[in-house]
Amino acid sequence: MPAVSTQDIAVVTVGVVLAAAYLFRDQIFRSSSPKAVAPAPSKLANGHGNPRNFISKMKEGKKRIVIFYGSQTGTAEEYAIRLAKEAKTKFGLTSLVCDPEEYDFENLDQVPDDCCVFFVMATYGEGEPTDNAVQLMQNLEDESFEFSSGSHRLDGLKYVVFALGNKTYEHYNAIGRKVDSLLTNMGATRIGERGEGDDDKSMEEDYLEWKDAMWKAFSETMGVEEGQGGDTPDFAVTELDSHPFEKVYLGELSARALTRTKGIYDGKNPYPSAVKHSRELFQVGAERNCVHAELDIEGSGITYQHGDHVGVWPSNPDVEVDRMLCVLGLHGKKDAVINIDSLDPALAKVPFPVPTTYATVLRHYIDICAVAGRQMLGVLSKYAPSPEAEAFLKSLNTDKEEYSITVTNGCFKLGEVLQLAAGNDIKLRPTPDNTTAWAIPFDIIVSSIPRLQPRFYSISSSPKLYPNAIHLTAVVLKYESIPNRLSEPRFVYGVATNFLLNVKYAANGESAPFIAEPVTAEPAHASPPRYAIEGPRGAHIEDNIYKIPIHLRRSTFRLPANPKIPVIMVGPGTGVAPFRGFVQERVALARRSLEKNGKDALADWGSITLFYGCRKSDEDFLYKEEWPQYMEELQGKFKMHCAFSREPPYKPDGSKIYVQDLIWEQRQTIAQSILEGKAYVYICGDAKAMSRAVEDTLARILGEAKGGSAEVEGAAEMKILKERSRLLLDVWS
Repeated sequence: MPAVSTQDIAVVTVGVVLAAAYLFRDQIFRSSSPKAVAPAPSKLANGHGNPRNFISKMKEGKKRIVIFYGSQTGTAEEYAIRLAKEAKTKFGLTSLVCDPEEYDFENLDQVPDDCCVFFVMATYGEGEPTDNAVQLMQNLEDESFEFSSGSHRLDGLKYVVFALGNKTYEHYNAIGRKVDSLLTNMGATRIGERGEGDDDKSMEEDYLEWKDAMWKAFSETMGVEEGQGGDTPDFAVTELDSHPFEKVYLGELSARALTRTKGIYDGKNPYPSAVKHSRELFQVGAERNCVHAELDIEGSGITYQHGDHVGVWPSNPDVEVDRMLCVLGLHGKKDAVINIDSLDPALAKVPFPVPTTYATVLRHYIDICAVAGRQMLGVLSKYAPSPEAEAFLKSLNTDKEEYSITVTNGCFKLGEVLQLAAGNDIKLRPTPDNTTAWAIPFDIIVSSIPRLQPRFYSISSSPKLYPNAIHLTAVVLKYESIPNRLSEPRFVYGVATNFLLNVKYAANGESAPFIAEPVTAEPAHASPPRYAIEGPRGAHIEDNIYKIPIHLRRSTFRLPANPKIPVIMVGPGTGVAPFRGFVQERVALARRSLEKNGKDALADWGSITLFYGCRKSDEDFLYKEEWPQYMEELQGKFKMHCAFSREPPYKPDGSKIYVQDLIWEQRQTIAQSILEGKAYVYICGDAKAMSRAVEDTLARILGEAKGGSAEVEGAAEMKILKERSRLLLDVWS
């Protein structure tokens, strides 16, 4: 083949260029004068330039109220939305409801004069802000933090505070109170009194008692009149004639769960963890149940530390789902596919994924098993099927005492209250034939009933021994209601723990026992509530192995890194759960130390002391067979003191012995460990009685050891322990 010359290539190239120029001559020689381009809309002007700028969003949406909520479990968020709805209904004012971790606060001093900021703040742990309010609190507390004016002042800012807490905790409503104090010190002006809700008694009643006076003060300060708003729906519910089945949410908690794609597992995308093993911890014949479950996390990317919490996402039991379907007249179309749109996304976001079905919403997404709220009953009274039913609900709504005696003491769920109002028998299995249907729009149900939330449990294992499994220990909640004019005493079942019990039964091929209801006449027999534990589309069962949706919550409840420091743990009942993980943590470290340093490796370790309590040594002694093994492996460094409240020995006066009594018996050793050995003290369990009694006993011990009293010297030592994080609590009410 003859060679191609450079000259030939140049000729061909020129020819191609000229041909292209001829073909595209119009485009090439068109006028080059610049074309007028419409300017892009200012993103800053419409509030979307900086998604963290709440002032821009308020102006764009013409919002006169912005509501920030600090929420760990969803309760504060629920009350924030309720406040926004009431402002709209009463005054016609729309609100921007904000998660504070999604916004910046440099421009908090730019809130317009005719606007108001609400802070709905829960207190978490030992007087700490909720996870989503940490940055907000840091900005408010840090005097070097400058707002847009260049100072740490908020002169002229008008605000409202509703604090959420529990009086059984030492730092009751600490964050709400702190926000109030900080804002006042910076020159802001509070509208009305600070609201304080106590979850130990009734958060709902505290809110209802506070809000009316607050709204009156709000009206006067903001120059608005009540009656300017109206009842407008938050959501639009539409039934879909056709929709791809694979794109309908049937209980999946995230888009990744629906498509079964992998990703980061967290509170917005729980991990379906296989139950590797589960068993009953109480002895056969015991009146109660306690479930031990081992949840597989291998390959999930989830890691944990001792003392962390695991969140379990339950569903609602079958009978309550059927009850609500019948009450709402939806039983015949429970599987109809629906879409839900928010009519004001800044006020109320659709709280769960859509499209979905009526039955799915009631089973997986909203908390239909909670005690019916008094305010909610007033809203629903207008949809009553008869004048008698309407009067029944209105009476409960307006008469606080009657509501308390009937609904609170009776532990009646919304479906049960609506049945009782209509004269139905709530003891029967609900069907369309024995249940009166109410014409309640489904959007009202979505607006009125909060989202079904995960339940958290202290992890009862150590990753050092069980890196691929999370152990969970849960007493199954079952208690008797207080009798009233509408109902004899009956069993009330906890949603999540009975869900776990159902999984345990199924995983082990066990049958649920029959239960005698606590009635004086011939007892009716019933089984514990049953759940659709196979999950949406059967996703939670594979090869006869059941799965539970979970996610992890980090904790500061940790052992000291140095094993030479003494440790004192107090954990009666399931309060012992994290301490099983603590002891396993030390066992794993001991094994490595002995292997590396020989038989005397633990000689200088500090003592590890556990104070444990239960009813009877042969009935509900948790992990009874494990503790001697740990004692042996830790070569006497681990000691355990047990109080059995319902078996001898008793106190000289015949009263029961509890963990605080054992602590007092060991007062000399404990005082020495804390004051000289710099011991760390951990308390886990009931906050109302146990935790307070233990702290009082410790204060008495330390006060006397210091030659003084519990009230002065003891209190001072306890304060030092808490400030130095040497006294840590993981308690609940």
